[in-house]
Amino acid sequence: MTRTDLGMPAFPEAAREAVRDGVLRANVRHATHTIRDKRARAVAELADWDRLRAAGKAVKDHTLRHLDRHLLRLEAAVTAAGGTVHWAVDADEANRIVTELVRATGEREVVKVKSMATQEIGLNEALEAAGIAAYETDLAELIVQLGRDRPSHILVPAIHRNRAEIRDIFRAEMGRWGRPAPDPLGDDPRELAEAARLHLREKFLRAKVAVSGANFMVAETGTMVVLESEGNGRMCLTLPETLISVVGIEKVVPTFRDLEILLQTLPRSSTAERMNPYTTMWTGLGPSRGADGDGPSAFHLVLLDNGRTDTLADETGRQALRCIRCSACLNVCPVYERAGGHAYGSVYPGPIGAVLSPQLRGTGSAIDASLPYASTLCGACYDVCPVAIDIPEILVHLRERVAQGGPVTRHGIRVRIRPAHGHTAERAAVRAARLLLDRPGALRAGERLLARARRLAPRRLPGPGRAWTDTREPPSVPAESFRDWWTRERGTPQ
Repeated sequence: MTRTDLGMPAFPEAAREAVRDGVLRANVRHATHTIRDKRARAVAELADWDRLRAAGKAVKDHTLRHLDRHLLRLEAAVTAAGGTVHWAVDADEANRIVTELVRATGEREVVKVKSMATQEIGLNEALEAAGIAAYETDLAELIVQLGRDRPSHILVPAIHRNRAEIRDIFRAEMGRWGRPAPDPLGDDPRELAEAARLHLREKFLRAKVAVSGANFMVAETGTMVVLESEGNGRMCLTLPETLISVVGIEKVVPTFRDLEILLQTLPRSSTAERMNPYTTMWTGLGPSRGADGDGPSAFHLVLLDNGRTDTLADETGRQALRCIRCSACLNVCPVYERAGGHAYGSVYPGPIGAVLSPQLRGTGSAIDASLPYASTLCGACYDVCPVAIDIPEILVHLRERVAQGGPVTRHGIRVRIRPAHGHTAERAAVRAARLLLDRPGALRAGERLLARARRLAPRRLPGPGRAWTDTREPPSVPAESFRDWWTRERGTPQ
């Protein structure tokens, strides 16, 4: 899913279609329950998890407060190690930089490591428009690409697919992209993994250019860090001659000591492992290519802003930039479990997407204006976040922005936005409540009037409230108001 998917309907409409898909709901429910149960067991092994969580939060907050300084330090370290740093203010500039770098090599295909940043900017589509084929090498991303689909989860992009669907995709599409699937091909996970391995092997051995993201960047040394579980990333990061990494500016950490904290919390929160099977780190160029050398002979780092500086200017919303893309919040969210990831209209689904996408892209579209409401505010996302992002707090903050408008930063300029369409009744209700609550006499009179109308309480609400009572029993009206109870039990209230 790319930035061009903003023509999607608002979240309620998109989710309404998703919840009718029984196969989708079963796939997502099974996967999220499995992952979150494993994560809970992995986290319980650490007696100091709460302290690690607090330390990770502190590291990320410190880095964001001094982001300019750490990015300049990172640029100097990468350059000193033989790499080249490019700065991209938005998606178009990042796509242009990567396209020109690939064209300069004379190649017309690249292999890719799983990267949220390149999906965010729509890099595959930009390369395709320039006549360059981009091949995803992560198994789940390969499934999504072969199926002409969209990612629906941060960690497991094909979480909405079951193995029978994956078998059918491999049978139908692998031959169009390269080596065809074996015949016959069953739906056993080992058979599917072997088919993907054979299909990708020829691409690894042929490709001269690779594109990656990074989980972290260490400012003091210029080191890039990629965590993965399959080994495809290691192949992409070592075999090609040119490596281009597109990384959001918030991924920097000051030192290796800071990295140590996050390398303990990310694997347990994402894949429920003590550490990832493959943790690849590189600093600048690999050794000189030759009989005994390995690694790329050219390394380019594209530092991506694309709305992150604007998000940083928001004192409440900036904590979303702490995110280390573990996806733990998705796996515990009751809304995501039922709606799946596509309904969020962003490469970042679930609770973190509901607060990150409207800040990176603004709230001007129907889908982005609706995302802050895609939550029950139950707080489960905050409880599992390894860097303690208070997602419910940001959701409420963004709901106020959508309904009331107000000052925001866009493209580095402080502007005032208008309220989003469709919230007139909400604003009127809030103003009426404010007037009533500021006048105790009027509040008492209203309570007495409602008490007399107790027996007239409807079984179904009119207007927009009908959608609520269509699926729920209205709560019974108490025999007396709280004010009457207090007066009877404690005496006349002051």
